[in-house]
Amino acid sequence: MFRFTALLSLLVLAISTSATPIVVDTPKISLGFATKFNHTGGAVKIVEADRARIAHLKSLAHSNSTEKRASYSFSITNAAVTYTTSVGVGSPATNYNLLIDTGSSNTWLGADQSYRRTSTGSSTGRSVSVSYGSGSFSGTEYTDRVTLSSNLVINSQSIGVASRASGFGDGIDGILGIGPVALTEGTVSGVSSVPTVTDNLYSQGTISTEAIGIYFAPTTSESVANGELTFGGADSSKYTGSLRYTSLTSTYPASEYWGIDQTVTYNGQTILSSTAGIVDTGTTLVYIATDAYNRYVRATGATLDNATGLLRISSSQYNNLKTLNFNIGGTSYGLTANAQIWPRALNSYIGGSSNSIYLVVSDIGTESGEGLDFIDGYTFLERFYTVFDTTNNRFGIATTSHTSATSN
Repeated sequence: MFRFTALLSLLVLAISTSATPIVVDTPKISLGFATKFNHTGGAVKIVEADRARIAHLKSLAHSNSTEKRASYSFSITNAAVTYTTSVGVGSPATNYNLLIDTGSSNTWLGADQSYRRTSTGSSTGRSVSVSYGSGSFSGTEYTDRVTLSSNLVINSQSIGVASRASGFGDGIDGILGIGPVALTEGTVSGVSSVPTVTDNLYSQGTISTEAIGIYFAPTTSESVANGELTFGGADSSKYTGSLRYTSLTSTYPASEYWGIDQTVTYNGQTILSSTAGIVDTGTTLVYIATDAYNRYVRATGATLDNATGLLRISSSQYNNLKTLNFNIGGTSYGLTANAQIWPRALNSYIGGSSNSIYLVVSDIGTESGEGLDFIDGYTFLERFYTVFDTTNNRFGIATTSHTSATSN
């Protein structure tokens, strides 16, 4: 997915020399969402989609600011995993099924179900257009009442009403963009940017901190309601131990998005020295720089499976698999052996063999030292609780009851 970015607008942070636990549990409101695996392709499509997203991110980081904001925002529609929730628009509200995207910031609808204007809706007359790599939309900007839940109501929220949309599946009406406001620059004619739903929740006093907590639970089903999005901070019931924060990285181009610094070790060996990368809900797998990936392959004995595009290991190699540790802000967060593998119940979905074991670590495609040397994607995030804090320019992470789960 980004400058916070988003993203669940997906997304991506940097490490400080010391991390601090949350000590104040401020008022916050949670919204449940469903995780769904797309049925277009298999693991080869997953890897292709992830790598296209990575290439798009890197190319836009090197483009000029105007071009970047006008032509790009990260969309979870580029990946194999989508997160959706029902959002009410208007009064009386019509419910729309929107993708939750931490990698983009415009909220819009009309891809499937058409916009139903009520007395609270008003056209600004401005055109709006956003490209997401694998999809896009264009139309007219409106302002309207947006109801996320009974306690999360936004008056006069900017929404895009699509006259044209492509790249979105049946039953998907649009996107709920929860990334940083900077990602709206150049998307609406006549204005430099438009407030996001999170901006407005904060400015209208609904939440006291412009921060979003994201919780996933590992799933072995193709479609399941297993996520929670918390506006205003963290939901302490969803994590264990201490929630620790780290500041954003200053290393370019990861600093253009939600970038952090981290070190990756395996079985006591450093396979990726402290470097910058991003945290992104819109990327399915875990990606590390090519030199680090090669060290991981040698250490695990894995081989590349051409049918799926993923690394494959034998049962004996799985029994010997060690924890893959990510040092973030001075604290180690480990992917256990079970957390490093694709859910075996979903092997047929990815075009793999039912009795094979596939790893979720993949090659980012460039050597380390590029300034964006890793992406901690969905398969990392489903083992931890994360917080994207715009107000304090920081990223939070904590373990959960699923960190060491053996569900895969």
